[in-house]
Amino acid sequence: MSRRPAHVTTGAYAPPVAGRELTAVSADGARLHVEVHGQASAPPVVLAHGWTCSTAFWAAQIRDLARDHRVIAYDQRGHGRSPVGLRHTTTVLADDLVAVLKTTLAPGERTVVAGHSMGGMTIMAAAGRPEFTDHVAAALLCSTGSARLVAEALVLPLRAGRARTRMTRAVLGSRAPLGPVTPVASKVLKYATMGPATAPDRVEAVARIVHGCPAAVRYAWSQVLAGLDLGEDLARLTVPTAVLAGTRDRLTPITHARGLAAALPHCLGLTELTGMGHMTPIEAPEAVTRAVRELADLYVGPGADRRSNDTPSKEKTP
Repeated sequence: MSRRPAHVTTGAYAPPVAGRELTAVSADGARLHVEVHGQASAPPVVLAHGWTCSTAFWAAQIRDLARDHRVIAYDQRGHGRSPVGLRHTTTVLADDLVAVLKTTLAPGERTVVAGHSMGGMTIMAAAGRPEFTDHVAAALLCSTGSARLVAEALVLPLRAGRARTRMTRAVLGSRAPLGPVTPVASKVLKYATMGPATAPDRVEAVARIVHGCPAAVRYAWSQVLAGLDLGEDLARLTVPTAVLAGTRDRLTPITHARGLAAALPHCLGLTELTGMGHMTPIEAPEAVTRAVRELADLYVGPGADRRSNDTPSKEKTP
């Protein structure tokens, strides 16, 4: 029996065909699947997906942005079409992003980088790298956090404390395969990762991607996220950075986004999406696309040089 694709194949959330496919080789030799969409001469944006996801997670953003931007999306190691690496640390996340930047951008070329969940953590981990500074003009941190992920997660309806933290770590770090996408499995995934009003087609899109992630990869990266502490790296993220999150996020509750906005050296503002959960690029595609587009227009589009001396802002966007 043939296996179903790890994404939906029709509708708004079916991934578009890439104009080019490349392989980026990371510092330890890990090979990363990279897709490039749009015209080669257009302003670039780079998209880094989160834990258990793939480039397919960005389908709506890619389809819209590729009309007038060069959209670069890659599969984190072990996810999508990138082979499983031997190492799983925030250091290799940073190495991998740097490899993608070096592979897809010309020397001195600047881009906007957007990261969802573990993709946002990747941006923070890479912030102090010279290659990141050379290539990244602005960033978007989408539905992410820098520390205490397990302790503050709300995926289990229990009172905060050691028992909830221990049980949450066991659930998120389970080695068991997720199995087929069934109505019950979709309902559980929706509760844990999406807002209560998320439409069925969006739940289906998320479920196909998440259930397609190999159990061993899901487990390995869950251990990294459980011990995450990127406070020092966050302080190095000095490029203009916007923060976006859903108010009903159970995996990285809104308190994380508020903390990031307060700690960032150059925060452009926090957008709180009422009623949305953790999977904002699929739950609220227009809002996420708009946030990426606004950054690209300001920092890599025509007239971007005029933004280089912006005064840092910490305003909250309703």
